[in-house]
Amino acid sequence: MTYKVSTPVGQHRPNVDHCAQRGGMPVTAMAEVVVDLDAIAHNTRLLASLAGPVMAVVKAGGFGHGAPAVARTALQCGATWLGVATAAEALALRAQGITAPTLFWLYPPGETFEDVLQAGVDVSAATLGALEALADAADRTGTVANVHLKVDTGMSRGGAIPGEWAELFGWARKYENTGSLRVRGLWTHLANAEQPHDAGLRSQLRQFDVARDAARAHGLEPQILHAGNSAAALQLPEARFDLVRVGIALYGIEPIPGRDFGLRPAMSVRAPVVLTKRVPPGTGVSYGPDFHTDRETTLALVPLGFADGVPRQSNGHGEFLVRGVRCPVAGRVSMDQVVLDVGDLPVQPGDEAVMFGPGADGEPTAGEWAAWAGTNANDILTGIGERVVRRYRPAR
Repeated sequence: MTYKVSTPVGQHRPNVDHCAQRGGMPVTAMAEVVVDLDAIAHNTRLLASLAGPVMAVVKAGGFGHGAPAVARTALQCGATWLGVATAAEALALRAQGITAPTLFWLYPPGETFEDVLQAGVDVSAATLGALEALADAADRTGTVANVHLKVDTGMSRGGAIPGEWAELFGWARKYENTGSLRVRGLWTHLANAEQPHDAGLRSQLRQFDVARDAARAHGLEPQILHAGNSAAALQLPEARFDLVRVGIALYGIEPIPGRDFGLRPAMSVRAPVVLTKRVPPGTGVSYGPDFHTDRETTLALVPLGFADGVPRQSNGHGEFLVRGVRCPVAGRVSMDQVVLDVGDLPVQPGDEAVMFGPGADGEPTAGEWAAWAGTNANDILTGIGERVVRRYRPAR
């Protein structure tokens, strides 16, 4: 099923204008993210064709890409659900006119659910306190709370542990009988779907079967069972159930080391060179300095720093693409800028410096930056700061 959305895919507006306004005067952006919505469309279709019904996970601002734009594109290209972490994220989608089924799963004790229930948002629940709060909010608003019960099958993060299942399921059934809530889903999260033969993974899948049977024994009939993340969606048919929740794969990052499923990275990050200078051997660069030039060379200043998502942990490893050549970051990453050693390239202010992109033109990828920083690609994508403006290439 494809859901209608309020804005055609070809008419997305960036969440920050390419030329911001200050006092009525245009201010040119110093750096930008370019989001290829054609890549999002391709990835959604590929995942849906392999795994069946897809929940597009657009939390954290769509992994830094812009949640509304990604959500609209994914829904038009095969996704049937949206997933977010917080109530604020869910309500922001509704404020954009996006009405597709949406689940959120993270909230503090004492959360009130009136706004999300009135907005038709589904809620994850794993405690009796959450069920009680949902039932109360449903009664106050004259709605029925659509709930997905989350069980912890071995990740030891969110969800009810096995010893709590009987009580959780029993109370959920009682609240169903009063008409306050409906258990629409039962779900869990897999800790290591990248390794299909991992003993812990196999144990989690068995435990999820036990949880499903226990829920049914208490009279619950959840319509949607979901456990699979991106890695499971791509390689574990037994973990797909009724819905897969795809995050990093939606954005074109291959989730399984050493395997290529044909995903297309959607984000590129770039900025203009703002200053160049020719310096002699032995010139210290940036703080410390703990880097000195080993020859006469040209240095190029780029207005992207750790406040914008260039990881400081990558010091000594990071590279940008300038004039078709990879140039190393010279010295420490600063809050607002980096210095590149561009050697003898005829670089001039205004030339484009690409931090990362799909890699097709020789530029670094988000995965490479993750390796340089000792982290994962999720961290790199979501770390790109808000002052780096987003621009969209519309999907076709």
